[in-house]
Amino acid sequence: MASATPSLPEHAQTVATLRLDEEVAGVFACTRKERQISRAGTPYLTVELRDRTGAILARAFRDADVLAGRFERGDIVQVKGRVARFREELQVEIRAISSIDPAEAGDASRFLPTAYRDRDELEGFLEHLAREVYDPALKQLLAALLGDSQLRGEIRKAPCSSPPPSSARAAGGRPPSGHHVYLGGLLEHTVAVATLASELCTLHPRLDRDLLVSAAIVHDLGKTREFTYGAEVQRSAEGRMLGHVELGLRVIAAHAPPALEGERRLALEHCVIVHHGADVASGQRFSSAEALALYRLNALDAQVKGALEHGSPGFAT
Repeated sequence: MASATPSLPEHAQTVATLRLDEEVAGVFACTRKERQISRAGTPYLTVELRDRTGAILARAFRDADVLAGRFERGDIVQVKGRVARFREELQVEIRAISSIDPAEAGDASRFLPTAYRDRDELEGFLEHLAREVYDPALKQLLAALLGDSQLRGEIRKAPCSSPPPSSARAAGGRPPSGHHVYLGGLLEHTVAVATLASELCTLHPRLDRDLLVSAAIVHDLGKTREFTYGAEVQRSAEGRMLGHVELGLRVIAAHAPPALEGERRLALEHCVIVHHGADVASGQRFSSAEALALYRLNALDAQVKGALEHGSPGFAT
């Protein structure tokens, strides 16, 4: 298995290690780029530099227009400058900045927020939960899904939500929302919901445990195809146009064994379709106690995690 957190190049500068008056010669993600005008009427650049340890504002007061032509928002950039203090906060005074080939910068997760929990450990929990499913057809489905090495890698990588664009945050746009907004978030959320499902079946033994735990494991699989990764996590074209529920149904269909058919397959797919709630206005209702349970458990983990991350209740996504 891949390590949970890729190592940084030796002696690489990170946002978290920058100190006042330190010379900067590092590689970062550019998640904001604005050309502004000073009171004296001269242009300057405001840039946000980010890696997985945090973000810092940077400004270029000299040769702003020349430097602006050497990179774009969303690029991985090589930066030279010095750490200074502005209005009681640290910022980087830029002397030079230019985009570089992302391949030269190493693993993209170096520049994106990553789960604190060990992903190898989380994968172990996921495998354990899958082994506790005994229905033959559902067990074959989970074995096919977890036996797909490419899909496993995508499950390890994907977040559950993407943050709002830096430009929206800087301009006072929508506040942070969602939950598990970091690499590995999907795996963490899936394990949490499946664990809650298993515990709920102990309290309510009339629930179909195999169906509910399986549905919890597969309910967000579409998120493995919903995002793209670069300087920021962004939604893919199919994520924007189809959404993760439809994408998840397609992932399930591609791995479903012939034995998973008829009402059993419909019951699983129904759980996935309504895991954000039933649309009563259009006549869609929860057709099983398991579907209702998954909806509630998904919302519980999403909202508690959102509250912990953002200080206020989040919404299931």
